Amino acid sequence: MSDRVLTPETLLPRDEPVRLIAPDGTAEADQHYQMPDLEHLRDAYRALVEGRRINDQASALVRQGRLAVYPSSHGQEACQVAASLVLGERDWLFPTYRDSVAVIGRGVSPADAMVLLAGDWHSGYDPTEHRVAPQATPLATQLLHAVGFAQAAKYRGEDTVVLALCGDGATSEGDFHEALNFAAVFGVPVVFFVQNNEFAISVPLSRQSAAPSLAHKAVGYGMPGQRVDGNDVAAVLSVLGDAVDRARAGEGPSLIEAHTYRMQAHTNADDDTRYRERAEVQAWIERDPLARMRAYLTAHDALDTATEDRIAADAERIAADLRAALNADTDLDPEDLFRFVTTDRTPQLDEQWQMLRDEIARGAASDAVSPTGGSR
Repeated sequence: MSDRVLTPETLLPRDEPVRLIAPDGTAEADQHYQMPDLEHLRDAYRALVEGRRINDQASALVRQGRLAVYPSSHGQEACQVAASLVLGERDWLFPTYRDSVAVIGRGVSPADAMVLLAGDWHSGYDPTEHRVAPQATPLATQLLHAVGFAQAAKYRGEDTVVLALCGDGATSEGDFHEALNFAAVFGVPVVFFVQNNEFAISVPLSRQSAAPSLAHKAVGYGMPGQRVDGNDVAAVLSVLGDAVDRARAGEGPSLIEAHTYRMQAHTNADDDTRYRERAEVQAWIERDPLARMRAYLTAHDALDTATEDRIAADAERIAADLRAALNADTDLDPEDLFRFVTTDRTPQLDEQWQMLRDEIARGAASDAVSPTGGSR
């Protein structure tokens, strides 16, 4: 652990979220957090464009019946992109169901990232290959998993930092408290990243917490908290990067709250017009993370029309590949229901599989005979 003394003053977040680029694209100086270099920001812009295209394509696939559900992060892409970019090769990401863009940013193919949301496997990718845990649907459970994983890495002496993602709704769960308390007491190298998009489905933040901000909760656990403009990818990169560096240096966990907004409905099953006004949503369009970064890069001669066209074309190819993958029918094997339950199949499971196999065989034989008794 670090010898740095933690006091209420050093633990408390700022009164206003950290911001390095204003909504109109102009830079804002900050005494502590540095502006990432232009090359890094151009890479982030490419990821923003690709993330937006993935979000919109996935939403279209839901309407076409190829995805069972899709919790879009449209408008929150700056948080998604920064979460994937600040981590090192040996670090781990613990995402939620709304973090598909961050998962893809860590190297998981878009098609594999959508398997869960298509109603197929629990996870369409190998977590160990990309160091990305399965996307968690239950609120806050992944935070406990992240802390346990980070503690294990610490015991092994590994240079590993874990970034645990969650939304504002998850901060109302008991698992959130347990994860932060354990992480702070034992100095676990984990960064808790709360994407505060103002709503836990239909419940506004004001009905979830009376704290000045969610980042203020950190002081109660003995870890530093910080607030950041979640639509400013430069600021999120800088603030998250600082917290990751702090964890890697043995200084323990941090709580980062990104102030952003869920531009679309919670999922395709949600009617957001029942609990928020269109004018409220419209106001956030002016804070769009893509437009902000485009304006900044253009003003600094780091983005021209030809580059933008190439980025857009690459994003469209990703969307086309995703469409093709999701429009292909899956070759299902019923025995998979039993194949992966235990390492060695129990007699009970084997009996159940034999019963199902016989039922399938009878059904196939019945289908082969017409209603009049003749073969089809």
